[in-house]
This record gives sequence, structure tokens and C-alpha cells, in this order.
Amino acid sequence: MIIEVIVQNSEDAKRAEQAGARRLELVSAISEGGLTPSYGAIKQVIEAVNIPVYVMLRPHSDHFCYRSSDWAIIEEDVMVIRDLGASGIVFGCLNPYQEIDEPGLSHVIDLAGELGITFHRAFDEVENQVKAFETLCHYSESIERVLTSGGAQRAEEGVSQLQQLQLLSRKLSGPEILVGSGLNAHNISGIHQRVKASEYHFGSGVRVHNSFRSPIDVAQIQMIRKKLEMKNSESAS
Repeated sequence: MIIEVIVQNSEDAKRAEQAGARRLELVSAISEGGLTPSYGAIKQVIEAVNIPVYVMLRPHSDHFCYRSSDWAIIEEDVMVIRDLGASGIVFGCLNPYQEIDEPGLSHVIDLAGELGITFHRAFDEVENQVKAFETLCHYSESIERVLTSGGAQRAEEGVSQLQQLQLLSRKLSGPEILVGSGLNAHNISGIHQRVKASEYHFGSGVRVHNSFRSPIDVAQIQMIRKKLEMKNSESAS
């Protein structure tokens, strides 16, 4: 079971790892939904922890249909992230029809080399999630997972769609479904019982006062780990 936690700096990263997170998503400008962090932040976080660090690759928060000037930034940032030794990137791009931008995605895959790729919540803005997921399955050797709330504002509201995507992932041997948005220690058991994903993504729900202005709450992550372990034990028995 993978617990992924959003972090903004090395102190966040160390606390999340201490609490039992298995992977980190490093972002800046979380109020904008997460943008590419600075060179210094990436370097510090990678050096601070032993667990995988996936870095947000997003030049702005305007949209996911990128212009040539955006692509120039994306290309430079991919190379920096790769050279600094990150485990992967968190990226997504759409065309004007709210479908996966396959040429753009292929270009980033080529640039990323050995970096793992999480396709981020641009996926929650596509016109048809089943069709979009089937498209991403064509790139499953590079795209390891899709971060999604099932198209809803919060994962708790998108459970039915998440169930469908999870079944589709297994049927097609596609990318893992990384469930995210609004997850916390209070709702994770119910969501996991229905979706049965193997990866969950946490943000403000594992912070003091549920705020990104506050530090990571180690106790909340530990509680989530115990609840998921308990649910898995119940399913196995």
C-alpha cells in the first residue's frame, strides 16, 4: 500500500518520511494547485529523504493546453528535474478538445528518460475519463499511475467513477489509479473499502489544522497507515 504525501520543502519531506509515507510529490504554489518548484527546493528535498520524490512539472495554473512558450519551459524543467536525481515527474497535458494531448505527452516521455511519470489531475478535466484512460494505457511503460478523484471535486464524491477506473486499470493492465483529493484519516477507510486502490494521495488532510500553512501531522499519517493495514487484513481474512 502506497501513501503519497504532498510536500513543499525539506522539512515537510522529512516529517512525511518519518511518519511512513512511501512517496512524495514535491510542489510549489499549492494555492494554485501546484506548480514546478525551484531548483533549490528540488535539490534539498531529494537530499533530505530516502523515499521516491516525484516533482510537479507544471509551468502555470491557467490551463493544461500548453503553448509553444510553455513547452520551452517544460523542456528545460524536465532536464533539471532529471539531472537533480528525482525519481519522477507529475505531469499532464490536454488538447483544446479536453482530450489527452498525445504528441505533447510523447514529447515529455522522450525527454524524461528513466524518470517515472504520474499523470496528474488534468485527467479530472477530460471529456471522457474511460476513453482518456484507455489512451494513457498506450503509454503504460512510462506512465506509472494516474492521479484522480474520479472527476469529482473530492474523491469521496467520485467513488463510483474511481471504482470503474480501478477495474479498468486491472482489466487493461494499465497505469495504477492514485486516488486523491480530500482524503484524510476520517474518510480513508470507507473510500478504500469501496475502491480498493493500492495508492492514495494526501495533501492538507495530513497537516495540522488541515492547512498547507501548517506542518505535516505525523500522527495523522500514522493513523491512516493503521486504518489501511486494518482494512487489508480484514479483506485477506
